[in-house]
Amino acid sequence: MKPIFTIHAGEYLVGSFIEKTYKDYNVWIPSKDTGVDFLVTNKDNSLTASIQVKFSKDFLITHGRKEHQGKLVSCGWWTLNREKIKKSPADLWVMVIHTFNDKNMQYVVIDPKELHSRMSKIHPTAKSLQTYLWVTSSKRCWETRGLKKTDQNLIANDKYTNAVRNFSQFLNNWSLLENKLSNT
Repeated sequence: MKPIFTIHAGEYLVGSFIEKTYKDYNVWIPSKDTGVDFLVTNKDNSLTASIQVKFSKDFLITHGRKEHQGKLVSCGWWTLNREKIKKSPADLWVMVIHTFNDKNMQYVVIDPKELHSRMSKIHPTAKSLQTYLWVTSSKRCWETRGLKKTDQNLIANDKYTNAVRNFSQFLNNWSLLENKLSNT
């Protein structure tokens, strides 16, 4: 069994967020890595949701273009394994972006089947998936890896429309967790 102090920053941020936001939920840390970073249960521990966490620092400050600085909140970057997403035992994946400008977190909460489907459409041949998620000031979220500067500018100016790359419905949307742990 690994000591509990080896959880990474993203796991800490997600666990803390859930405990602070959902007072009736319990957060459990597995004793070994099985592709699930947390189990979250309802108050009486009768319903369970499993979560896989992926963390990214904010790349907006260090890599973002000057003209995007006021229009974007944060920009995360992950390297994901297509097969691990496809075979994930977790109910939910949470992509965490630590935003340095506003000192807040952005969470993309998504079913791994949906994530796999979208990544297969956006990056159909890549085994190792490099994915960028940008969060705009207008609270929209886009997968931007491989986009031309013209499309990136459209995203920054809220004029981009590609539905497959639009992750806005998952941005800070914890309803998947709430539904999983609801008695109704």
